[in-house]
Amino acid sequence: MSTLRKLIMILLLLGMLFSQIAFGEQQGDTPPGSHGAYEDIELFTDVLAIIHRSYVEEVDIRDLIYGGIRGMLATLDPHSSFLTPELYEEMQADTHGEFGGIGIEVTLEEGTLSVVSPIEGTPAQRAGIRARDRIVRINGKSTQDLNLMEAVRLMRGPSGEKISLEIRRDGSDNLLKFELLREVIKVHSVSGEILEPGYAYARISQFQERTASELKALLAKIRGANKDELKGLILDLRNNPGGLLDQAVAVSDLFINQGLIVYTEGRDESSQLRFQASEEGTEPNYPLILLINEGSASASEIVAGALHDHGRALLLGERTFGKGSVQTIIPLSDHSGLRLTTARYFTPSGTSIQARGITPDIEVAALELPETPPKGHYREKDLTNHFEAQRGKEKSSQLPMLDSAQQHDFQLRRALDLLKGLEYFQQVESRSAA
Repeated sequence: MSTLRKLIMILLLLGMLFSQIAFGEQQGDTPPGSHGAYEDIELFTDVLAIIHRSYVEEVDIRDLIYGGIRGMLATLDPHSSFLTPELYEEMQADTHGEFGGIGIEVTLEEGTLSVVSPIEGTPAQRAGIRARDRIVRINGKSTQDLNLMEAVRLMRGPSGEKISLEIRRDGSDNLLKFELLREVIKVHSVSGEILEPGYAYARISQFQERTASELKALLAKIRGANKDELKGLILDLRNNPGGLLDQAVAVSDLFINQGLIVYTEGRDESSQLRFQASEEGTEPNYPLILLINEGSASASEIVAGALHDHGRALLLGERTFGKGSVQTIIPLSDHSGLRLTTARYFTPSGTSIQARGITPDIEVAALELPETPPKGHYREKDLTNHFEAQRGKEKSSQLPMLDSAQQHDFQLRRALDLLKGLEYFQQVESRSAA
């Protein structure tokens, strides 16, 4: 056995030993269909040694090992990937909410790089890139053989640099070309406002380290402005690609005072977790509507599933993305890392949404309302010489506070109408009871 092969063999065997200790594997466990781990490792080292010795050009042994790791993970699922030290650092920047890029969340769907959702206020969103768009080329480079993190790396870069994307979209015969400028993407995960007196709106764009505390502070501010008498809240999770599991649990806990929020199941004991709600810090029991769509994924679906199963919120919009797996980031000794799928998660009722998504209680398509309503029938006021109404004792109507974009957001308007209708029937029921 050559010196190089001996060195590779020792490194791999040590790595296997440490992995077994870290993950609690028992001696004698052999994967199904395997004829022995040591024989497989010897085959792997044979190939490494042959390539290192005989390939037409000299190859760095670390590049070969990195390539082997990528290949292993590529056989698992679309969400497991190898993170080089550079990608591992970028992944950490994601959870902090600041990085250089175009502001787009992507996934591999049947081997195709697909958009989960653009992030609000970013170059991708302003350019009109949509959920379910399929990215064919990045700066002229085909995405066919790229893994997920390699594609992300190509789209990231210093602010001010140009990037071109070629996209295939359902309903369009030709590829769509987008020229964008990278920006420093500062993702503020929570925003919101009062839509009309008593009715509030909060949006979570993705789940980061401070999402739950930011939402809690926003809701306290909104309730204070309404003298703690909210008639209803619309929580917008549309085009929210997910993020940190603990933040999805904490957001759900704001609206649920007891019971199971979510549980996870995996092969390893550390992946079998149950998250319970606590009464402390729970929001008042005002009516709540969640807006969801096909861009709502992962952590967004955890929140939607928990609030729906507890009967705390009504879901309105479109079926969600359907990502029901949990990824664990495992740091490695050279500052690289693994993004490994370690568990499936289940809603409190025991439902897995993997590849199925969550169906809303009320399905509403994402229509865009016209700037000016179509002309209808004539009314009395349109007739020549009509009488003007005499001023009576009626109360002056409160003008809506919706901005221009909200006025034309059909799903948002439907949610607000539902909340107002609920208040009306509650008042009728109260008067009947009196």
